[in-house]
Amino acid sequence: MRRKLVAANWKMNGDDALTETYLLAQNKLEASPCDVLICPPATLLRSLSETFRNTNILVGGQNCHHEADGAFTGEISASHLRQCGASHVILGHSERRLGQGEDSHTVARKVRRAREVGLDIILCIGETFQQRESGLALDTLEGQLVRSLPSEQVRPESLTIAYEPVWAIGTGHAASSNDIVEVHSFLRQKCVELLGGVGGKDVRLLYGGSMNPGNAAKILALPDVDGGLIGGASLNPGSFARIAAASGGRSH
Repeated sequence: MRRKLVAANWKMNGDDALTETYLLAQNKLEASPCDVLICPPATLLRSLSETFRNTNILVGGQNCHHEADGAFTGEISASHLRQCGASHVILGHSERRLGQGEDSHTVARKVRRAREVGLDIILCIGETFQQRESGLALDTLEGQLVRSLPSEQVRPESLTIAYEPVWAIGTGHAASSNDIVEVHSFLRQKCVELLGGVGGKDVRLLYGGSMNPGNAAKILALPDVDGGLIGGASLNPGSFARIAAASGGRSH
């Protein structure tokens, strides 16, 4: 059985006021039946980690560089995230793959670096609307998954895969239940092939893409959906807490 994870990706949003609002929702979040992770902008990471230091609420980064240090103005290293209290990092998000030109080879280098400093990985993969309409969704996802993992095996317990169809992110239109079941079943099979029978079954598979309190319970009850990566709805701690409460705790 896998304990579910509901992760908040604030993206380039949030401030001290949002952090304070989350603090007011602390009791609800701690009472959630699942693991709860908050990924704020890097400027808020230390303060948020200190706010939730003695709780079971986890804090993570939204990205890291593939080098340990050096002349990379404006970047943040994996060790910087660890020093600020992060336990996780989101890598390969479509907003970086498409908006920042990151390819899967670069993502794999970031995965390797993050694991070297002990960060757990949330690896994002997802197809565009054109790829889905062309019948290339599963091929696209397989390619991203395989190429985004380094050549050395990543420990299954440190790896979470987040399926985020690009066409559903921020649009208010989540993927259908049939699409989600098809993709998550496919990804489970690929994880077993890549990481072995036991390890592949331990990897958590999240769904991300317009999940909200209204559709969370239905999506989170689907087979092989081990939680959610939440964008817009996570900017309201009440909404985020309701999603976490709907997770059901564990999946088989």
